Amino acid sequence: MTYANLIAGEWVRGPEASRNINPSDTNDVIGEYDRASAAQVEDAIAAARQAFPAWARTTVQQRADILDKAGTEILARREELGNLLAREEGKTLAEGMGEVGRAGQIFKFFAGEVLRIQGERLGSIRPGIDVEITREPLGVVGMITPWNFPIAIPAWKIAPALAFGNCVVMKPAELVPGSAWALADILHRAGVPAGVFNLVMGRGSVVGAALVKDQRIDGISFTGSVPTGRGILAEAAARGAKVQLEMGGKNPMVVLNDADLDLAVRVSLDGAFFSTGQRCTASSRLIVEDGIYDKFVGALSEAVGRQVVDDARKQGTTIGPVVDQSQLDQDLKYVEIGQQEGARLVTGGERLQRATPGFYLSPAIFAEATNQMRISREEIFGPVASVIRAKNYDEALTLANDTPFGLCAGICTTSLKHAAHYRRNVETGMVMVNLPTAGVDYHVPFGGRKGSSYGPREQGRYAAEFYTQVKTAYVNQAL
Repeated sequence: MTYANLIAGEWVRGPEASRNINPSDTNDVIGEYDRASAAQVEDAIAAARQAFPAWARTTVQQRADILDKAGTEILARREELGNLLAREEGKTLAEGMGEVGRAGQIFKFFAGEVLRIQGERLGSIRPGIDVEITREPLGVVGMITPWNFPIAIPAWKIAPALAFGNCVVMKPAELVPGSAWALADILHRAGVPAGVFNLVMGRGSVVGAALVKDQRIDGISFTGSVPTGRGILAEAAARGAKVQLEMGGKNPMVVLNDADLDLAVRVSLDGAFFSTGQRCTASSRLIVEDGIYDKFVGALSEAVGRQVVDDARKQGTTIGPVVDQSQLDQDLKYVEIGQQEGARLVTGGERLQRATPGFYLSPAIFAEATNQMRISREEIFGPVASVIRAKNYDEALTLANDTPFGLCAGICTTSLKHAAHYRRNVETGMVMVNLPTAGVDYHVPFGGRKGSSYGPREQGRYAAEFYTQVKTAYVNQAL
């Protein structure tokens, strides 16, 4: 089956299509998804621009009803959409269904936020004058979303954009168009007016580039790699567009001597290896205090050895394949680099063969890694973790902060003193205490510092900072 782009409320065929391949079984073609041309992207932008004035002035109830209806359908189809997500991205079925549930909850949350858009009324320093501060929609927002969360990340961008009265032109990752197309279809049938939401699939060099450079796009929300994000920032900001970037991490999980070892292993296993390590919040640097280091490495290695790497939708699978051949090659290259740098490969890092042809990799643990090795500094985006030794808490904190990234950090400890100090002093946007670094709620802000993020936070009520602009009005009450 071939799936078209959604432009101005119509399903529009593209000049060519790409095949959506199942990474658990490369013989399985999910469908063919049309690539939009640069001219079709311009048509989508024009449609959004035309639809914006009316959509921005719809009642809050109209917007709330549409978002709530979309959220209801997503949740009702959780198993079906979770199966599609696992099939196209490689997450386990349980993880896929969990992500779909989160997408539905996001739409439900922002259906409520529509009714809670706030302003302020202040007295002026001048007599007889009132001051009102209100939020108005930004305008037309271009969205470029990644392949690792193919329905949740589009949801947490689209839902607030529509809630606050913006129109959207979205480009999903070409590797995983299926979930985005299903979401577009749900929104279309939920009653989003023509042109308010547009889906344009295809290559970043064509579709993404057209979005970034177009003067009619008021803001760009991007999640993806650091080089691409920096390029978007340079081009979009230069023409005055608002920019929101999420660009990854090299997240530390600190394990202190007083930590509950079983808990620390569970937390590290989840953070480093579940979702095949393909999360920007993955804890790929495990910084372990000297007194517990050897026990931790041994226990984590045993836990990793119990994992089942297989078809994402197969019962009993705990870790699915990586997303494609390119990502598999990159992961294997980093395994080779780690060994060349002198880290000890404790387990994993091997291409695996299963009943179906897929991109299977055994999760890898490197011991005796240092924080200066490439495997400890560069985002691998796969099931590969470095275990770094620290003499004490102070050194562990220093190592945690010694990175160009600053998205998320975790600590496993039973010490209130160390937990409180770490929360205050670690240089990240999010901190987890005795919890995996990968796993965040849908109603609170998401984002980081340093090279991980740029611009206002995503999710929760903080999303208003990006998707709205502030207006201050002065009224002379004496007339």
